[in-house]
This record gives sequence, structure tokens and C-alpha cells, in this order.
Amino acid sequence: MAEEDDTKIRILQSLRGKICEAKNLGPSSGPNRLRDLCTFCTISLDQEEVYRTKVYEKSVSPFYGEDFYFEIPRPFQCLSFYVYTKSMFQKDQPVGKVAIRKDDLYKYSGKENWFHLQPVDPHSEVQGKVHLEMKLNELITETGTICQQLVVQIIACQGLPLISGQNCDPYATVTLVGPARSDQKKTKVKKKTSDPQFEETFHFEFPQVTRTSSYKARSHFQVEEEDIEKLEIKVELWNNGNLAQDVFLGETRVSVKILRNDHVHRAWYLLQPKGNGTKSKPDDLGSLRLNVTYTEDNVLPSACYNALRNLMLKSPDVKPISASAAHVLGDICRESVGYEALLPVVRLLLHHNRLLTFLTGVAALELENTQEANTIFRGNSLATRCIDDMMKIVGRSYLIVTLKPVLNEIFESNKTCEIDPIKLKEGDNVEVNKETLQGYVQKVFTSITQSSSSCPPLMCDVFRSLRQLASKRFPADPHVQYSAVSSFIFLRFFAVTVLSPHTFQLRSHHPDPEISRTLTLISKTIQSLGSWGSLSKNKLSSFKETYMYDFFKLFQEDECIEKVKKFLDEISSNVSKESSGVEDLFVLKEGEVHKRAQGRKRIGKKNFKKRWLRVTNQELSYHKQKGKEALCIIPVKNILGVEKLDESAFNRKNMFQVILSEKPLYVQAGNCVEANGWIEVLSQVSRCNPGRLSAFHLSAYVSGSWFCCKEANENAPGCKPCTATVLANIQLDIDCDRETERIFSFFSSNLSRLQKMEDACAGMSVYLGQQKEQEEYSAFTIQDPKETFRTITELRSVLEDLQAHHDLKGALTDEPGTIENPIVGKTA
Repeated sequence: MAEEDDTKIRILQSLRGKICEAKNLGPSSGPNRLRDLCTFCTISLDQEEVYRTKVYEKSVSPFYGEDFYFEIPRPFQCLSFYVYTKSMFQKDQPVGKVAIRKDDLYKYSGKENWFHLQPVDPHSEVQGKVHLEMKLNELITETGTICQQLVVQIIACQGLPLISGQNCDPYATVTLVGPARSDQKKTKVKKKTSDPQFEETFHFEFPQVTRTSSYKARSHFQVEEEDIEKLEIKVELWNNGNLAQDVFLGETRVSVKILRNDHVHRAWYLLQPKGNGTKSKPDDLGSLRLNVTYTEDNVLPSACYNALRNLMLKSPDVKPISASAAHVLGDICRESVGYEALLPVVRLLLHHNRLLTFLTGVAALELENTQEANTIFRGNSLATRCIDDMMKIVGRSYLIVTLKPVLNEIFESNKTCEIDPIKLKEGDNVEVNKETLQGYVQKVFTSITQSSSSCPPLMCDVFRSLRQLASKRFPADPHVQYSAVSSFIFLRFFAVTVLSPHTFQLRSHHPDPEISRTLTLISKTIQSLGSWGSLSKNKLSSFKETYMYDFFKLFQEDECIEKVKKFLDEISSNVSKESSGVEDLFVLKEGEVHKRAQGRKRIGKKNFKKRWLRVTNQELSYHKQKGKEALCIIPVKNILGVEKLDESAFNRKNMFQVILSEKPLYVQAGNCVEANGWIEVLSQVSRCNPGRLSAFHLSAYVSGSWFCCKEANENAPGCKPCTATVLANIQLDIDCDRETERIFSFFSSNLSRLQKMEDACAGMSVYLGQQKEQEEYSAFTIQDPKETFRTITELRSVLEDLQAHHDLKGALTDEPGTIENPIVGKTA
């Protein structure tokens, strides 16, 4: 991803975790709690819902088990998890919520926590910020006395919530509140906007100090301390309901004492809930168990990362590989975050075409320490984690083509496949279940063993390297060349995907318990079938469960072994694969949107229709409903750009445009995360298209001109540069500056471990590695202490320089009251 600005800091946010389970849902005083109602959970950024689980069966303590991950494309104040009850004939009703302020998310990062559900009070559901200016003036009245005048300007608001899915009609009230007064004034209503520009000024007078008309020394004017302590300005935002009741959007309160000594105060304030909201007992509504990890990357200009990026990119060439910066990072982070820190390294090396050499090096290092051929690549090591990450990144399309059709069939047919006699339910027929399971396994197995032509070239290159390294390490074992490959492709790739298809985005939600059990049985079978081609026959019958051993008798052993070996040969041979020129079609993303009729010149609600949007690697299409014939098909090669659309165009949020040679396609997504996802997928699939535009119009052409630049010519060139893209051999969206920033963050949070590793290298160099306690060295892989020490010394220098850049840039943006760092206003 190209950097947009050489001086701008980008704040990039992401959220991942799991909605685990709930317990004791519903008011404890009710007779039946929620035993007769199904429930589901949602995730909201402020008041915008961005994720929803499936509806789960009737239970006061449901197990959800749903993983989530998404990039957060906009600023937010609060992350909320809501539990709702689902009813056939009534509107979904909230049971309660867990609301975590953004500033508190770090307290829960990476850990499972139980949270008490709080009541959902409409007056507490707020978002957005308001820009205020306050100042004190001095007035001489007609009688010659002097009084104070408080001047309050409501400048603007930003990020107000949607009301019933549409931009609100906001207005503000401004009240001077004191012990004996409450003077309120009101702005005009702004139509259909979440970012209203008010620019309205209000005056409040109060005769606190009396002077003669000859008094002119403003510099000595002060409001008396005892009076100013008691006064505050309350600003409330409301949505004008016209015939309905107005809806509260949030408030902030600012003490007038901030204006001592004739000071002018101008700042952004976060809107707060009403101060008089009632709170129930914390255990009234039940609890929700969550695992939440919020990541915020403050990405500096690209030049700041040059030194660290170059040091990481040198890693594949460092001898020994354990002395490289990438391997040092994996070593020092192993205990704190496992091998999580390796993902940005893999992505960075992948983008710069340096990954294969590095993977070969770390795999060779692991094989040096592997004593038996039957344990090859079985542990969770630096090498296996790096190859796992590589397969997940480059193999997603491969999984879609190979497994998605058969997995969809399994989910949609939802047939029972239990073959464990202990777990059979009343009325189950084990022979029928066994036959159904065999059919599913056969389909999955056949899909995999016939998929070699779809295996990504990088995966084939890595497998070929692993095969050669394993044969060299254990030359007397004829099976090891296959087990080195099958331990990844079957055990760590296909079997894991079958077990958890939602984790690999092949399904949108976690499977229900019965389907999950079916997937578990299929996954175990595929693991064993995949190992047949790499194990000797005396190991084939070593199954733990008797029912699984009996089930395996249904498969033709010799036939399966030949198919597995043929498949492993094809994906790891020395013969380069030649493309047939015909790419398999697979779906990248689909879902419900609102689409504007193309070519319409006027604004109107009737121009927007619900449609089912579908993106494959070859075409973009929209349909009246899911499963219906396409109303329109647009070849991906015809897309000239994909960009956000300013909400002023149609007074709608979360809109984007697909730019075509004729008329642009305007689409409204359900929320900001969905909009971001559509833009990302469409941008990736079309990024290599010839004729992509360099500029676009941020708004739409309606009523005879472009809203953004007021140009009357509909064919006028765009007024804003298009989002930059980088052409790559593989169509991946890798932001190298962000990945390098993540690497810096992992190093920074593990500096004490880096120091221990440095001390260990120094000790080994001085004492030749034998004089000190072995415990000091066992936590690290140090083959060459001097080379490793040299790398760490270089790393320290680079990290210190990058930290200095962060400190400098941070000092420029930390001023409270800025739009980036608004003040948290007080409440009553």
C-alpha cells in the first residue's frame, strides 16, 4: 500500500476477539427469566452496529463461541456488546449491554473477562463530538453599570448517530446553568447530516460586578471566584422528530471558571450520556464472557521506517538465521505473545519477495534439532508458525475453490453424522450416520487431492524446499519427504479449515453443535487420510477410538495412499506449474446493500433499492435477492476505481462508488466496517486493471453539476486523487509501514527480554558459552553469539531512533481539545 502523505500520521485501528458465552440472562426478578426466548449478540462502534452473531437456542446461559475480526475505519468513543432476545412476532428487545470506553480497552486486551450486563437506557446511547468556543465580554449598560457577557459559539458537531438508518436532523440547545438560573437558547435544525455546521453564537448576561462608566481597564477585569465556580454551560444535541418525539443525542457540560482572566476557550468535546441516568444492580441482567483485543497503530511517514524495514528484510541472508532480526523478534516474544509477532514479519517479507528464503532458513534450523523423522514439524515452533501464517495469507482463494462448495453443502443439509455409540441420540441410526459421514469425507478428500492445479505457487515452492530439506536430514527414511509436506497441507491447512471454517472466512458464523461435531469427525478423518501417504503400513491402524478404526475400514487404503502421494508430489515437485489461462471462479464477498439506480439525475429515496451484491475474482454482480439471477454483471476488468463517496451526495453514510467507463455504481453498505470491506475486496480484485483512474469525484453528479467541485461538465476529470495502490505478484493488500510499526511495537514491549538476550550473547562470547548457568541461554536460540550480539546492537540503535520520531510526532497531536484528542466533557 502506497503512503498517501509524507508528513501525516495514520491512526489504524483493528479489533479481534470472541463473544464466548452468557449466563443468567434476563431480570432476576422475572418468573421465567429468558428460558423461552432465543438470543443473539451484536457489536457496535458507538451506536453503529458492525457485527451480529447467529440467533442461539432458548437458554438463559447460551454458548455463542463466535470469533470476530475487523478493521475499524473511523474514530469511535465506545465499544459496546448488546444481548438481544429474538421473537417471531415482536421487535427484537435488548436484554442488556457491555460498554467499554476506547481508553479502557487496553485493560482487557487478549484476556477472557466476565462482564455484568448493564441496562440499555436510550439516554445513555450517545456518540459524536461538538466544537465550542466560549469567551467573556464586558458590557456597559444604558444606566452606566458594567456587566459580564458570556459568548458561546456552537461551531460544529461530528459523528452524530444515524436515526433509523438515516442521517439525523440535529439541533443544539445551549443552557447557562447556575444556582438560581437556567437560561436556554437553541440553534436552527440542520437537515440530514451527522456532521452539522452550526456556526451560531449565543449571549448570556449576568451583572456580577458593578463599575462606573469611566472604567476601561479590561486587563484588570475578572469574574469573582465564588460566582464563577457555580456556573456552567450545558450543550445538548437533539434529533428533530418533526411529528414524533425529539431524540436525545448527547450532551457536554463546561464550567465557566475555565474563562478566568478574560480567556477565550475553543475546543472539541466528546458528547456524554445524560447525567441522571439510573443504574441497576450489576447482577440484575446476567453476564457476558468476552475476549477483546484492540490494536491501534500510529503509523508514521514511510521514511521513518526505512532503517527497521531494511534490517528486517536482511534477515533471510543472515548466517546463521538465528542471528537475524526476524528470528530475534520471534525469540524474545515467544513467552509474552507466543509467535504472534511473526505475522507482520511474514507479511513484510512476503510483500518484498523475501519470504521463501527466510522460511527455508528457519525450517532448516528446526530440522537440525529434530531427532526422529516421525516428529517432523509437529510442534508449535517459529518455523511452523511462519509457514502457517504464509498459508493463511496466500491460500485463502485456494481454500475457497477447494473446500467452500462442499462445506456449504454440509451446512445446508445439516445431516446427523454421529458414529460414537456413547453420543448417539434416541432414534439415531449409526449405519445411516456412518454412510452420510463417509460421503462427506469422500467429497472433501476428493476436492483436496484433485486441487493441485489451484495450489498457490509460493506454497508449492515452500513445500518443495521442505521436501528437499527433510530428505537430506533423514536420507534413510523414504516416507519423510511426504510427511514434511503433509504435516502442513493436511494437518495445519485443510484439516484446521474444515474444523473451523468461520476462522478462515469460509462461513460467516460459528457452526451449531451438531454441525461442529460433523466437522470434527471429518477433520480427524482427513488428517489421518492425509498421513497415509507418508506413514508405513504398520502405523495405519493406531487409532485411539474403536469407532474411528471401524470407520476407516470403509476406505480403500492402497487407493487413498496413491492419491495422497500423487497430490503431494504435484504440489511439491521440481516441475514448475504452467497456468492453463482459465481461472476458477470463486466468490470473494457477498451481502445485502442499498444500490442507487445508475444514471439517475435527481436525489430521492425511491432511487435506492435493496440488492444482493456479489463479488467474485472475475465479476461484480447484483441481484434482487440472494440466489436469484443477476440483474447486472460487471466484469472486474472494467472497474476503473473504487472509492468512498461523500455522504453529502445523497445524505447517506457508508457509501462507496465503483467507477466505470459509463456511469458509476453507487452503493450504501450496512455499516462502516461493511463499507470498508467492500472497498477493500473490490480494490484488490481490480488493482491490476489497465486504465485505472488517477483522480475521481468525491461526490455525485446530480442536478446538473458535481457536488464536490461544482463542475457542470459530467465528463470532467476527477477533483481528488484516487487511493494509491501497489502492483504486486500476488493480489494482497499489505501495508508495509503498518507492518513495520507493529514489529516496532513488539520490540518495544519486549525490551527487557531483548536486554536478557543481549546479556546472554555477551556472556557466551566471553565464556565461550560454557561457564555460565545454562538457564540464562535456554530461552533463546543463540548459535553465533557475536553475530547475534551485533544484530541486537543494531536493533537497539534503530529502535531508539524510531521511538524519537514517535515522541516528536506524538507531542504535536497530544494537545487536548483538538479534533484528534477531544476533551471528555463532564456530566451532571
